[in-house]
Amino acid sequence: MFYAMWLEGQWLWNMPLLACLICLAAIYVYVVVIYTNIKLYQKQPLLYFLSLVIMYVTFGSPFETISHLSFSLHMLQMSILYFIISPLFVLGIPYPLIETIRKHSLSKQVNKFVLPSKVALFAFGALFLIYHFPIVLTFLSQTAFVHNGYLFVLLVLSFRMWQPITVPDPKNDHSQEQKKRYLFLSGLVIMPACLLFIVTALIGGMNNPLLSQLTANLCISPSQLSQLSSLDLLPSPFNTRLDQMFAGILMLGMHKFGLILTVRLEKNLKSGAMEGVVD
Repeated sequence: MFYAMWLEGQWLWNMPLLACLICLAAIYVYVVVIYTNIKLYQKQPLLYFLSLVIMYVTFGSPFETISHLSFSLHMLQMSILYFIISPLFVLGIPYPLIETIRKHSLSKQVNKFVLPSKVALFAFGALFLIYHFPIVLTFLSQTAFVHNGYLFVLLVLSFRMWQPITVPDPKNDHSQEQKKRYLFLSGLVIMPACLLFIVTALIGGMNNPLLSQLTANLCISPSQLSQLSSLDLLPSPFNTRLDQMFAGILMLGMHKFGLILTVRLEKNLKSGAMEGVVD
């Protein structure tokens, strides 16, 4: 039964998303080959391609549908997007390419509208917290376009908030003390959203509004959907207070893991950050 749901009917892989990601990969290959001396088998291109692969597995596979079954799975999906995919994507952009973009006249005009990294961090933290309010999550889940639009805004903000850590710029590098303060601030800003889930679970929990969206997408009844939790292949505490508490703890852990991973990768890339630019 679980195998059939994974591969058949509505539980298919998302081909339009795959096409979009392939286009992003093709554009990246073209730009890197034309404007830099970096080879596609080097670390930064591999990180970029890895971010696209993880993106597709997380949002283009049947996991996208399964993630609606519980808060913990949905928050795992969001954590991967904002704390893993986002920094990997930015780390994958070669510094010579960033320098080429910065020197372009259009870039100077666009930069006037780009939020400072700390402002983007606070904006992300505020919107991320608001997203987890039951009334807001219920409202957003009623319309897929609005829900996806909200998540996209968070994604754009996440790219900017990771920039002080992910862009290895030896000429304009942050001091170690500044980076430590920024990392600590990042943890504080993300924590309220995680604690909200834990506190809500302790108070009494809340219903999962994403299940109604899942029911509509799959064209099955809530009673049929509830049978999923009885499968031996799925964990038992779906949509319970324990599930919500675990979701909050999971987000905290994933954010911490994302910070550690990003810092280590950035240090590893810094030595090769100034590879030559093609004139």
